Amino acid sequence: MAAAEEWFRNAPVKENAVLWTAIVSGYMDEGNVHKAMEFLETIPVRNLVSRNAIVSRYVKNSRASDALRVFKTMVDNATVQPNTSTISSVLLGCSNLSAVEFGRQIHQWCMKLPLSRNSTVGTSHVSIYCKCDNLDNACNLFDDMHTRDVVAWNAMISGHAQHGYGGKAIKLFGKMKDEGCFETMQEVYGIEPWADHYSCMVDLLCRAGLLERAVNLIRSMPFEPHLSAYGTLLTACRIYKTLEFAEFAARKLIDQDPQNAGAYVQLANIYAIANRWADVSRVRRWMKHSAVVKTPGYSCIEIKGVRHEFRLNDRLHPQLVLIHDKLDRLEELMKVMGNVPDLDFALHDVEESLKAQMLMRYSKKLAIAFGLISSPPGMSLRIFKNIRVYGDCHNAAKLISKIEDQEVILRDTTRFHHFRGGSCSCGDYW
Repeated sequence: MAAAEEWFRNAPVKENAVLWTAIVSGYMDEGNVHKAMEFLETIPVRNLVSRNAIVSRYVKNSRASDALRVFKTMVDNATVQPNTSTISSVLLGCSNLSAVEFGRQIHQWCMKLPLSRNSTVGTSHVSIYCKCDNLDNACNLFDDMHTRDVVAWNAMISGHAQHGYGGKAIKLFGKMKDEGCFETMQEVYGIEPWADHYSCMVDLLCRAGLLERAVNLIRSMPFEPHLSAYGTLLTACRIYKTLEFAEFAARKLIDQDPQNAGAYVQLANIYAIANRWADVSRVRRWMKHSAVVKTPGYSCIEIKGVRHEFRLNDRLHPQLVLIHDKLDRLEELMKVMGNVPDLDFALHDVEESLKAQMLMRYSKKLAIAFGLISSPPGMSLRIFKNIRVYGDCHNAAKLISKIEDQEVILRDTTRFHHFRGGSCSCGDYW
């Protein structure tokens, strides 16, 4: 890249957007984000090509807010009109930020232009609505699309699956076949199953509690299984408390991805549930020796355009007293309903009374309580959690949705959970 940059700086033409885009892409591919951004910020020719490059590169490098800023400038100045590539990139940025309101504004802007009939743009909008917990809007938009290709169908099917509506996803799959958009697998159409298909089968077996069959399938694969297959098995081992297969899955995950903090944490959690605290300590030492850092968990909720973030035993929020009062009242009501905190999920070797206190101060419960005291009755609460939701929090959210007669929508790292009337869309498989 050093030679390419030298040639670029000596080139007689500096006003060529393609050249600028090429040098930026080269540094991005090399992993030199700082250098790439240095060129991005100084591109002299701000035409559609260069602006699209800026937007897409910002999104790919986790700077989605900067991508949205550039897009807004394009629309406000009206000097360069976005095209389908711009819209796709900026909507990906919206989904990464869970910026559903901005995504809705882009949708309204597109409706005034011929872009609204483009299948790529339509699919991008379907995807952001699915990812930002607005499945109803995604369904309406999908139904109104003029052309629905296989990508659009996949977005809609995966959206329903992520929200826990497996039955609807299967119905959509059947409708997709009826419309001639998809042709199935090996025996009927001669398509060889590959790693993703095997991973889906592992998931089905795990959900059915057939863990030994899932392990046998993994071991019999004619290629190296995806990390997702081992991750699915490890999750099932936590749910079904099967230690033997958990150790197998965790070691396979860590062998392939030594920095996978989730594998260490899940294995430690499974040991903790079994009260094997020496093994929990061993896993933590293993993490430390491998320089693996566990991502601190937090939950956030947006109220009146302001984002509020909570962590375990949070002591910084200005309304903390009111939040704790609400949690205490909810705890009493849940006890009346017969709920007993599941201490398996307070994964620390401490007294049980302290475990129960810790469970009621988890970040997700703090966010829910704040949402309840800060929003009108009956309004859906939308909460984002940066790590997977675990059992006691999941159980509490179900009961709270029944007590308050209020929907709670939680997005974690793997799916959406819609809590309504005491049940969850995931069918209690989390």
